[in-house]
Amino acid sequence: MSNYRLDWQSLLPDTAPYLSVFDAADAAPPITFSEYQPRLENALRHFCHPLSPSRFMMVKADETREHYALLSRAVNEMMPESGCRGSQYHIDGTHISIMPAEHESDNFAARQRVMFAEWVEPEQLFGAVRCHDGRFTLEPGLVHQVNGGVLILSLRALLSQPLMWLRLKQIVISGTFIWHSPDETRPLPISVPNMPVDLKIILVSDREELGALQDMEPELSGAAVYGEFEADMPLIGEEEMTRWCQLVTTIAREHRLPPLAADIWPALVRCANRAISDQSVLPLSPSWIARILKETAACADNILDAAALNAAQEARRWREGYLPERLHDEIELGQILIETEGAVVGQINGLSVLEYPGHPTMVGEPSRISCVVHLGDGEFTDVERKAELGGNIHAKGMMIMQAFLISELELEQQLPFSASLVFEQSYGEVDGDSASLAELCALISALSQQPLSQEIAVTGSVDQFGHVQPIGGVNEKIEGFFDICRRRGLSGSQGVILPLTNLRHLCLQDDVIEAVKAGQFHLWAVENAADALPILTGVAYNSDNGPCLIGAIQERIALHNQPDKRQIPWLLRLLTGIGRG
Repeated sequence: MSNYRLDWQSLLPDTAPYLSVFDAADAAPPITFSEYQPRLENALRHFCHPLSPSRFMMVKADETREHYALLSRAVNEMMPESGCRGSQYHIDGTHISIMPAEHESDNFAARQRVMFAEWVEPEQLFGAVRCHDGRFTLEPGLVHQVNGGVLILSLRALLSQPLMWLRLKQIVISGTFIWHSPDETRPLPISVPNMPVDLKIILVSDREELGALQDMEPELSGAAVYGEFEADMPLIGEEEMTRWCQLVTTIAREHRLPPLAADIWPALVRCANRAISDQSVLPLSPSWIARILKETAACADNILDAAALNAAQEARRWREGYLPERLHDEIELGQILIETEGAVVGQINGLSVLEYPGHPTMVGEPSRISCVVHLGDGEFTDVERKAELGGNIHAKGMMIMQAFLISELELEQQLPFSASLVFEQSYGEVDGDSASLAELCALISALSQQPLSQEIAVTGSVDQFGHVQPIGGVNEKIEGFFDICRRRGLSGSQGVILPLTNLRHLCLQDDVIEAVKAGQFHLWAVENAADALPILTGVAYNSDNGPCLIGAIQERIALHNQPDKRQIPWLLRLLTGIGRG
């Protein structure tokens, strides 16, 4: 059984083993695409091969310019060299003829081997027929400019314009470009010969849009080459850290940013782990890395160092901090009731993360969870579910928690008490199972009549065997409760209980770490429910050698099941008493 208080070193990533890597990072050579995206590089190489089985490729990646540019450069290096590609149109009055292009300057000769577009319109993609003062001109589109090569497009842009997608698909499959009037009610003013097209398409989007294409075009999707831009890289040792440092310095050079000082790397790794919520993983997103470096450069002079990075991150938190401050003001003013002192039976501080539309970050906020117990038929009432404010995952967590407790009590008959659990002052939908450990503690407290410390907040889900499982948003949850305690004055006994399996996700802000280091705030990592309850109550969970919570509940049930003398008429009770005297 694991039940221990964390030291401050556990609250942030350990970068000490990589100091030598950081010292040499500035002199490291640029990283190649295959070094940090080997699977995608292999898929692209397979797609670019002349004998590729499909002219379509689907790539799961963020639809940002940085990702398009990376894909474009990688494909450009893989495409085989070829001569002049495309066609040439000759216009003689109202007669237009076509012949193969002989020079790159010909009007419909291919301009590039690879091109990308974040958004396309039909005219931009397919070109246009122009008529001015009786003179006709033809304008090439992207399909003509990259004829014989690869065109990288946003799948979202194509699916939002279905007719454009259907026409592009037909062009690629048939290998022929047919000129059409943009106005379906009017034909083209002149007959234009068809043009041969040899084109490959890479469609980039998130998993949801790729799924939509799969539903709409199952045969095409099944035959298409699939690739995925890996969003992160496991940090196993120096080799992975070296590659990541190479990636960061390569992106910094591409954006012509100042050099990176050696002292920035521990802070940058911490910032990266925080963004991805995992100490053992590093993000590979070029757009995220570029944004962090540019924000740092705005606070730096001639070099990107730790002071500039910390200043940039602090400024960002301040800019985005209005909403969290207002929420915590409501708690401090007593409009939202959260207790951080004393002990109460059947009441506990759970932890939630709130995602507000349009707000860039999650907001951690404590929630008061209460449980009342009364005589009944053993029913556990989830008020959120009854009021249709509880989601399916929350309901599942409640049922699992109840099943565990009934199993622990080892009852030979139905529980003679009913319980009601609720998130107090919750006016929106509650979902997720991350509060099931807190709800279990509140239920056991109400049944055993043992008070729970209000100085400690709890997060974690439980399974049917009482094991505490990891949850999301652990950093924001801890910081949300810490901020409330700090505003009211840290007592030295306050803290948060979290799952042991969430240790790898911890990457807390400096003020929390300093408070833990000074012994003013505490974090406890628990492996099962039996670890959490003694911290909250000061009473053992289950024991054969003294008072314990499970024993108190079983004793209360046994007392209830005894014949109730108060139900005997008072005269018979009086006579019974005289006879015994």
